[in-house]
Amino acid sequence: MQKRKWKRFARNRGAVVGLGILVLFLLFAALAPVIAPQNPNKTHLRASLAPPSRDALLGRDQLGRDVLSRIIYGARTSFLIGASATAAAALVGVLLGLVAGYHSGVRGGIIMRIVDIMLAFPEFLVALVVVGILGPGFYNVLISIAIVFVPRFVRITRASALSVRENDYIQAAVAIGAGNGRMMFAHVLPNCLAPAIVQGTLLIGDAILISAGLGFLGLGAQPPLAEWGAMLSDGRGYIATAPHIATFPGLAIMFMVIGFNLVGDSLRDTLDVRLT
Repeated sequence: MQKRKWKRFARNRGAVVGLGILVLFLLFAALAPVIAPQNPNKTHLRASLAPPSRDALLGRDQLGRDVLSRIIYGARTSFLIGASATAAAALVGVLLGLVAGYHSGVRGGIIMRIVDIMLAFPEFLVALVVVGILGPGFYNVLISIAIVFVPRFVRITRASALSVRENDYIQAAVAIGAGNGRMMFAHVLPNCLAPAIVQGTLLIGDAILISAGLGFLGLGAQPPLAEWGAMLSDGRGYIATAPHIATFPGLAIMFMVIGFNLVGDSLRDTLDVRLT
């Protein structure tokens, strides 16, 4: 059955395209010092706003820095923030959702009411408030995105746990005296992971968008660290005279988010038990 699932995933054109995009950006992130043609922070003021040329394939920004090199290094920043924030949110959210689903009494009710309150506010607004309290910076952006994603993992894991705990094998394990800890982590949790994995894949793209939005406002990763949202912000004043400064970072954000969305949608189709 598992082989059939992954064969279906491999035959999905969207999955192949999405994986290709993500592998390309992952190579950029992992091999940035080797691939980048120039130092991303080195300025050439005499060549500021230079258009794409043989010397700088994607042109130079207002300080004469190589745009291609900064995009390559920016891929590392985006991957680290997106993957780390989503992983942290998944760890906390899945555990809370498991507790809320398996113990649907007072504890579960309290957890879900807090989740409902958090979901009542736009995620970007919550992230903005958290960063405003903690201050701008790479790690504070990571923390803020992790906080706003926790409720999503709580809800999807709770829904799965409520369904799984009604299965016959769960009832049989309870009847022979299995403890709550063993029931939750050995029997219920493994059957709740598939939806969480799909959710996590899709949320990495959202995390990159939120990170870019914060960077655009000057609240993201701070200079000299290359970050796509900050690059967009730098280029907005030069749209008419040097559109390449904002165009290429914008395209990088778009393609990376598309890649994660394509892979996430394909994983959802692959792991959906109704399609097996």
